[in-house]
Amino acid sequence: MSTAARYTSSSDTNNDNHAADVLVIYVNGKKFTDHNVRPEVTLLNYIRRKLKLTGSKLSCGEGGCGACTVMLSKYDHVDKKISHIAINSCYTPVCSVHGMAITTVEGVGSSKTKLHPVQERLTKSYGLQCGFCSPGMVMSMYTLLRNNPQPTSLDIEGCLKGNLCRCTGYRSILEGFKSFSTQSCCGNPTTCSKEQDGDGSLGKLFSPNYYSPYDSSQEPIFPPELQTNNNIHTKTVRFVGESVDWIRPTSLEELLKLKNESTAAKLVVGNAEVGFEPRPNNVKTTLISVTHVPELNQIDITESGITFGSSVTLNRMYDVLKKHVNVLAERRMDVFISLLDMLELAGDQQMRNVAGIGSHIMSASPLSDITPMLMAAGTTVIVASFNGGDRSLPLDNSFFVEFRKTCLEADEILINLTIPSTKENEYFAGYKVRNQVHRRDRDVSMISAGMKVVFEDSSNVIKNINLCFGGTGPTVVMATSIMEKILGRKWDEGLLNDVQRMLVEMLQLSTHGGFVEYRKCMLQSFFYKFYLNVHNVLNQQLTDKSALVPIEMPPTDSIQLFQNVPRLQSKADPVGRPIMNESSLQLTTGEAIFLDDIKPEEGELHFALVTSKHANAKIKSIDASEATTLEGVHCFVGADDVPGKNRWNETDPNEVIFASEEVLYVGQVIGGVVADTTELARKAAKLVKIEYEVLDTILTIEEAIEQDSYLQPFRHLEEGDVKGELAKSDHVIEGEIRIGGQCHYYMETQCCIAQPKELNEMVIIVSSQDMSSTQRCVAAALSIPANKVTCKIRRVGGAFGGKITRPLQFAMTCAVAAKKTGKPTRLIVGRDLDMQIVGKREPILARYNVGFSKTGRLCALQCSLYLNAGFGYDISINTMEKMLIQLQNAYNIPAYAISGRACKTNMASNTVMRSPGFVQATPVIETIMDLVAKTCGVPSVEVREMNMHKEGESNHFYQEVPDIGNLTRCWNECIVKSDYHKRLEKNSYFNSTNRWKKRGVSIVPVNSYNGKAINICNQGAALVHIYLDGSVLLTHGGIEMGQGLHTKTIQIASRVLRIPSERIHINETSTDKVPNTVATAGSTGTELYGNAVKIACETLMTRLDPFIHENPNGSWEDWVNIMVLIAKYLNIILSLQLLFRIPDDIMLNWDDYKSSRTSYNHTYGAACCEVEIDCLTGDHQIRRVDIVMDVGHSINPAHDIGQIEGAFMQGYGLFVMEELRYSQRGELLTRGPGMYKIPCVSDIPRQFNVHLLEGATCSKGIYSTKAVGEPPCLLGVSVLVAIRHAISSARSDAGLHGSFQLDCPATPERIRLACSDNFPKDSQEITGNNDFFIRV
Repeated sequence: MSTAARYTSSSDTNNDNHAADVLVIYVNGKKFTDHNVRPEVTLLNYIRRKLKLTGSKLSCGEGGCGACTVMLSKYDHVDKKISHIAINSCYTPVCSVHGMAITTVEGVGSSKTKLHPVQERLTKSYGLQCGFCSPGMVMSMYTLLRNNPQPTSLDIEGCLKGNLCRCTGYRSILEGFKSFSTQSCCGNPTTCSKEQDGDGSLGKLFSPNYYSPYDSSQEPIFPPELQTNNNIHTKTVRFVGESVDWIRPTSLEELLKLKNESTAAKLVVGNAEVGFEPRPNNVKTTLISVTHVPELNQIDITESGITFGSSVTLNRMYDVLKKHVNVLAERRMDVFISLLDMLELAGDQQMRNVAGIGSHIMSASPLSDITPMLMAAGTTVIVASFNGGDRSLPLDNSFFVEFRKTCLEADEILINLTIPSTKENEYFAGYKVRNQVHRRDRDVSMISAGMKVVFEDSSNVIKNINLCFGGTGPTVVMATSIMEKILGRKWDEGLLNDVQRMLVEMLQLSTHGGFVEYRKCMLQSFFYKFYLNVHNVLNQQLTDKSALVPIEMPPTDSIQLFQNVPRLQSKADPVGRPIMNESSLQLTTGEAIFLDDIKPEEGELHFALVTSKHANAKIKSIDASEATTLEGVHCFVGADDVPGKNRWNETDPNEVIFASEEVLYVGQVIGGVVADTTELARKAAKLVKIEYEVLDTILTIEEAIEQDSYLQPFRHLEEGDVKGELAKSDHVIEGEIRIGGQCHYYMETQCCIAQPKELNEMVIIVSSQDMSSTQRCVAAALSIPANKVTCKIRRVGGAFGGKITRPLQFAMTCAVAAKKTGKPTRLIVGRDLDMQIVGKREPILARYNVGFSKTGRLCALQCSLYLNAGFGYDISINTMEKMLIQLQNAYNIPAYAISGRACKTNMASNTVMRSPGFVQATPVIETIMDLVAKTCGVPSVEVREMNMHKEGESNHFYQEVPDIGNLTRCWNECIVKSDYHKRLEKNSYFNSTNRWKKRGVSIVPVNSYNGKAINICNQGAALVHIYLDGSVLLTHGGIEMGQGLHTKTIQIASRVLRIPSERIHINETSTDKVPNTVATAGSTGTELYGNAVKIACETLMTRLDPFIHENPNGSWEDWVNIMVLIAKYLNIILSLQLLFRIPDDIMLNWDDYKSSRTSYNHTYGAACCEVEIDCLTGDHQIRRVDIVMDVGHSINPAHDIGQIEGAFMQGYGLFVMEELRYSQRGELLTRGPGMYKIPCVSDIPRQFNVHLLEGATCSKGIYSTKAVGEPPCLLGVSVLVAIRHAISSARSDAGLHGSFQLDCPATPERIRLACSDNFPKDSQEITGNNDFFIRV
């Protein structure tokens, strides 16, 4: 290793001559001073590593998920006011909080002392599963209460818009937090209609009256020193680092001087933009914080307009405008009201709290949603420099000169902006459509507009007009050529048609980013909305109201009902009762330890991966010399360093630990760099030079079909005379549908710690669903026996199948690095790289022919299913088999021929994701059912009902389904509980009276197969210890990842042992305690490990029985003590390990598939969904969802309902929201929450009702329970079906009455284009729409 690389400064002055200041911050009420703070360090890294406060989590690293949320408190010495704001600590520089106070989740409450009401209510509402996101949720809600002790329900929802959760579906989180609202449920079981159902046999999950009251006066005080010591805020501070200098001036003169001395210096407010800009190697960056310059924080309100200083944050702008909104509305200040609405949609709460309006403008983003409005409003800005003084500039076409560049000189800064008030005869509006990423919150615009028109006095003749757009090209533009052509024209339909035509023909849209056709539609839709808005005011009448009224967003509401336990059941018996997660208290307080929270061992090193930049190429050379010369870098690790087998998968030769000869997808691991810190390792990894010989690629299913690129074997199911039945059918329809892939987006990314021990042992701590496979693979990689490898984990921060096979490679790479260095080694894969490397849910293409009678009864189905497997097998063949099995869903198809092929492509090897195969098959059959209903003119509910499986029928594997009657019960109850027929009538009326808003209501059934079709996977083991004091320790082979497995096994042990749950503790999952385990997957955990625990405890109880009979009035401790004493002489052991295996053989025999057994039981359900769509933008909202689910006798209704809600939202994400897009060379473009959007809190149904089927039983399930984690995912298809119904109504209004194709996900683009319209079309053919990206 050489000495550190020498830096050259971006400043014209030598900053090293300035002594660094001392950082002063308060964290959780305690003062910290740091004389050697590094300005490169983020606040999150500082509090986690330096202060050892690990409650705040690193998940995305880009401020997009809220897991890192903390509360920032500061004192304004001008306004003499303390403010509290929620911020994302992952991009906040620690230097930026100098002189301020930070509160982390540890400072809010503790399980060891007292929970804060926010934490208590989150736990009692069962608002967490894996718990990785919970500290961030707590901090967002806590901050809201510090500012507003009595928030409304919408305030609470708003404060969580920057926080993501992949597990819960958000309903339970909102339910708990809404108890703080003045609008919350009364909580009185005797009066509240939501508390009981009928005779009281059904229970609701929780009651708000069981919460501790919230008293805002008991909150910690703001540190007096920060309030009284004015010097902290008026003194310029400078922090000097290795690669960054951070300066915070306190006067405008000083700021101008600094910028003059260092023109390359970057000005920052919240660092939300600059923090993610790439920095050149060996060049020092100077960052100047402008948060403490008074002139830049000033706001002046006059009759002529409002002037905002450039450092005023977006939320402060919002608060000022909202404070004056009533006055603005009376004076018809359109521009400020429109800006207020737009600010609410810009980013999220955490980002708006720190992002300055000046930074927003100066970023010169072509996708800005606010800048087009400012341009259209006629905003002027004041800029200044040290030598040139100040000058005024209009914010117009001349301001933005090229991509990400303004007309300002290098030494000039933006001082303020003045937005003029709306004048007489002037009308203004702003519009946006959320980015390629299709989520309601924390979104950038894909295309946006600001429009202003001024009329001649007492007329509708245009005197002046501004049409400004973002998202059309490299800069925000003002459409001057169109504006000039319409001056002097009347505001009439002729103008409308002409402008709509000119917008698509004259305004040149860049193909960069794709979506050209959709963006052109949006330009027309925006102007149409603006035209109607102005027309209605001019004529004092309301026409086409549906085009102008936004989709209704009432506060969320919900009902969750389950069957109460029998009245005679002992109160001490927890089975069947809603019980909190066994780690709930620790998860909400940040005390629960996830992998990266584990304290590092002495000398621990960090590992960063080097991955391929090409999808198919030969590796010619690897040069890591530049990387390894950096001080603190220990070595490069590659294929030559693997002691054992580099090709680790015997069934797939393409799977290697480190690629050394060829790469088969972008992101394939080639090697890695070991260094002292994660940041240094990642920096060095980027310096590794790899020379390739690039080869042709296959990326899509269509390309694979064309080039005959498949993985063997093919699969085929056939029954009956398909050709004959098709020929006899009244109708035969041919079609196809594509279902895109889906990213797991577990909140905790892939991670591993490898710890070398004595005698060549290795301990692997890994976030995985499969410890034993990890143990075997690591042992093979290191060429040591498995008994020298111990793999373990306490909890996993979400998985959804993405941590079954894929963590194997990360564990092996980390172990090889640890072996080479002889030091403990930690690998934390960043979100961006995690999404690139790890395979996803497989995309599919289905091509079908379906024959049916004129009444809608199915006769025959011929279907070819193609699955994009990626470069390797993983378990894609098994997924394909499951698709074939599930394709019939809940329907009886007399004759069918279904084939499946897995396509081999140059993508990451796709892998398991929640309900693999089953969930992809569901939209295929439900699309077919809708087409049948449309063709026959029969209501879709009748078509589905007549084709549903009935009692006495078998499935297409000739397997009896004895409780199939529960499918009909779920269906019938869902129709009744959802009030389906009445809502259908209301929707029909709504659609007949609204042209541009449409509603659809659907109801779909689900019949899901439970069990793994490989016998060896249907077994689980547990280890139970009873100690002298009567306490019990459980260990089993299952992984707790949020599904409640640990909690349910404790409940089971509590029932069998007849002791309180508090006496039972569960330990980490480890291969040295329970060996030879199987992956925790397929919703089988409770069945396998619960039974193992149950039988082990029953066996131990038989050993205790003699002592219980001798002393029937004794206590548990008495019996245990006596037995322990006697055990010394009778060889009685109070410890037992037991293996449970499902007694029925479950397997697929493709040579004789009719002899196969596909499941050990079935889970049934039905969902009714109502949606509303905006036909002009493609936006949508789920108005209501009712789910009825047969889960047998629920062991824990709280967990099961949470699983249903979370699975439903994940299925909804697949079918409607989450889209994967790749570059032409195979690089995933939709990486991280900024580009890939999972559902957020505002996307949940406004009314979300879940009912567990009463009186359902399951003879083969433990305590009559059924699998619940995966089947509800299929019910998300109800949203897709409802959207299709709404689109059908819109198309009918446009004169289109036939069938149409709606692929998944049904994004705003697809919804809008499917709705169609009669707007003028572009005379030129649209080209290049998809050149920028491909959908695989």
